[in-house]
Amino acid sequence: MFSLGLEISLRELQPVRWVALVGGSIQIALTCLAGAWGGVKWLGMNGTEAAWFGAMISLSSTMVVLKILASRGVTTTLASRVMIGILIVQDLAVIPLLVILPQLQHPDDVLPQLARSIGLAAAILVATVLLGTRLLPPLLKGVLAWGSRELFLVTVVAIGVGVGYAMHIAGLSFALGAFVAGIILSESEFSHQALSDVVPLRDIFGLLFFVTVGMLFDPSYVWANLGRIIAVVLLVLAGKALILGGLARAFGYAYFAPWIVGLGLSQMGEFSFVLARSAVKTGAISKATYDLVLTCAVVTMAVSPLVSSAALPLGRAWRRWRKPRPPGKLVEIPRESMEGHVILGGYGLSGHAVARVLRAAGIPLLVVESNYSLYNDLKAEGLTGIWGDIASAEILDAAMVRKAKILLLTMPEPSTVQISVERARQMNPELVVIARATRQVHIRALHKRGVAAAVQPEFEGGVEMVRQALIRYQHDERETERLVGDLRRELYGV
Repeated sequence: MFSLGLEISLRELQPVRWVALVGGSIQIALTCLAGAWGGVKWLGMNGTEAAWFGAMISLSSTMVVLKILASRGVTTTLASRVMIGILIVQDLAVIPLLVILPQLQHPDDVLPQLARSIGLAAAILVATVLLGTRLLPPLLKGVLAWGSRELFLVTVVAIGVGVGYAMHIAGLSFALGAFVAGIILSESEFSHQALSDVVPLRDIFGLLFFVTVGMLFDPSYVWANLGRIIAVVLLVLAGKALILGGLARAFGYAYFAPWIVGLGLSQMGEFSFVLARSAVKTGAISKATYDLVLTCAVVTMAVSPLVSSAALPLGRAWRRWRKPRPPGKLVEIPRESMEGHVILGGYGLSGHAVARVLRAAGIPLLVVESNYSLYNDLKAEGLTGIWGDIASAEILDAAMVRKAKILLLTMPEPSTVQISVERARQMNPELVVIARATRQVHIRALHKRGVAAAVQPEFEGGVEMVRQALIRYQHDERETERLVGDLRRELYGV
């Protein structure tokens, strides 16, 4: 959770704050109600036990989702930011749930208890943020003045563990405290180096997390209750996917986003274990319900990569079966008509450099950017742009892709690039596409989709470095060009 906080920029989450805060809260409430109703109707639970059951299935797994997004290289897409925002709200919701649920047997005391707990939590969070933003940067600057990387690493880890433990003493979640500490550091100049240093520790603890989750799996219990477990797992996955996908669509996210969000967050989470332990300690749920929840949580986490990978195929099948509707999000369409222009997807570091050169060359350019902050940056530079997901057919149509000459895709997410290529070439078969490739295997996949040129920035950086080294070594110019050409042909196959 500490490393998650370091990776999250509050600036990047600004465009999805409403779907996260409002939509995430609605999702928790709807899932709790649906789970409680199902527990009473189909699983034979009493009211209190069913309420706990609904709360436990309403939470998704931050660890599993982030691991899936990182492995696919899609942590910065719009749908991924929506998922991360909802996950943050779910993690924060554990605090009131741990207050409300134990008080169900004493309903008269629940509102005062809830008010006190939320007030205390808010005060502690505000105090932590204020003190952290004022104390941590000077502290880290003082540590760096010693010139020791090891001391910097120890200090960063101590901050994450220390803030988490302080939250734990105050009655809040240890994980929530570590997450808040990460967010505080994410807005400082030390965030990138801190994240780089804690990545090995994150991977180790992530491995231990999945090992401990696997240890909760009891094969004998599964065999004895196989039908019941399969039914609950399927209902949880389908129900949460339907609720989350529907809410994403209701908040204006169209095309593949509802499918990605719904199926990506359909599993149960690690905080379900926390609620389950609290419930069984207070006698609110039986041992049979406890075992059922743990087993279903483990199974839904295990199948989550397969379920989330079905989002794009199901989304394509749905769009073929149902006539596409107009885009749900507001799209700012350029007023002037363009023809023979270049469409640039992404205004990050690479996109900014491309736009600068094309603009200097006098080539007509239209930029598409899904990050609203970067979109404001390009508008401030006087560039013509559209805010939206370039993988959407409606956004490509607004960018006049049928009249465009070249499409440049600079985004690092392979799935977004591939979907954009397929959609753009369907709308304009004569379009010349130049796309960014993250790995060597992506180069072949892009060429099969009709990409004229696939560029791997990391490889190109290495080629230029070795060329500069050969020049300064006074190597033969023709031999240098031959060696560089052979290296490019070996990678790109052309």
